[in-house]
Amino acid sequence: MMRTISAAALAGVLLLAPACAIAETNTSETYRQLNLFGDVFERVRSEYVEPVTDEQLIENAINGMLTSLDPHSSYLNRKSFQDMQVQTRGEFGGLGIEVTMENGLIKVVSPIDETPAFRAGIQPGDLLTHLDGEAISGMSLADAVEKMRGPVGSNIKVTVRRGEGAEPFDVNITRDTIKIQSVRFRQEGDVGYIRITTFNEQTQMGLDRAVERIEKDLGNKLTGYVLDLRNNPGGLLDQAISVSDSFLDKGEIVSTRGRKPEDGQRYNAKSGDLAKGKPVVVLINGGSASASEIVAGALQDHHRAIVLGTQSFGKGSVQTIIPLPGHGAMRLTTARYYTPSGRSIQALGISPDIEVQPARVEEIQQGLRRREADLRGALRNDTVTNPGAGTPATRPAPQAAPPGGAPVPAPAP
Repeated sequence: MMRTISAAALAGVLLLAPACAIAETNTSETYRQLNLFGDVFERVRSEYVEPVTDEQLIENAINGMLTSLDPHSSYLNRKSFQDMQVQTRGEFGGLGIEVTMENGLIKVVSPIDETPAFRAGIQPGDLLTHLDGEAISGMSLADAVEKMRGPVGSNIKVTVRRGEGAEPFDVNITRDTIKIQSVRFRQEGDVGYIRITTFNEQTQMGLDRAVERIEKDLGNKLTGYVLDLRNNPGGLLDQAISVSDSFLDKGEIVSTRGRKPEDGQRYNAKSGDLAKGKPVVVLINGGSASASEIVAGALQDHHRAIVLGTQSFGKGSVQTIIPLPGHGAMRLTTARYYTPSGRSIQALGISPDIEVQPARVEEIQQGLRRREADLRGALRNDTVTNPGAGTPATRPAPQAAPPGGAPVPAPAP
């Protein structure tokens, strides 16, 4: 026994030495790279043709590091961080569009209902090339967003490219205070129609009010609900979980998996179904992203709702906002999320149970709609072994329906 222990101990020493050497080598290489950064920083400070501030250089360097990771990680300066906090509370000034960066241009994920951008005809998939004649190429996402904000009543000229090979055109938009009513509803016959435009701090409260009012107005005539998530760009994870929980009586809603196994989390439904078991239809399209896909995926996997429409955007990653004391914050992709069946939505999206294409006139106007998988640097889907396979084999192929036709009540928004 002693010999065995000694041999094991000796092996431990022999194994430990190379590991330490590797760690020292890695540390040495890191310091070498940091010295390189310091050299470049000092050279720019002293020799660049125009004066630049240290803060400007460091913030841009940090943002460059983060934006090189994926399309959704970025640095938020103090003002951008404050604006983001205001936006999640549901009221802010600007144009009213959810955007991301693609190949140096601003890509519209979705305009928010009844905002200046929505009324001006901005559409999901549009690429913005210029703001007031200034090229967006070379701007950071935060800088472009800040330029789109401005005093209420002021105008901005946005240059839009819609569809591959299309000629850019200008759209003049008047800025306004964006008051997001994240939930709207109405009755269509004996069906309750609920439209969720985004997931902010007011969403669950709005959903509760909508269901209560629909039940009161229709009473025993109520036969079911249509939950419209089309062109909903997402929002707060906790609100997506809460909305999903409203229609589920039990079971997992979503799980997240980070870099380390211990970072994974599972979110489960609590007892109680807000719709009291009545049928639910969820509407999605290529502008339904992130939190919208969590809701659609959870209700689909539990067979609680029929998902109808077209393939969703495919943003299956979680961003964490990490405040940086004395500065702004960093938005960092920290996890992927998975539906209850273990599907990753990243770069694939949610496939509808029943596919309903938009009317032909809408297809012509929208041109080619881009999705998460088309963004430069998009995270891969780690649950698909064959990249060309499309949707996971665990899901049945969607049932086709004629363009513009729907086998269930689906009121137009």
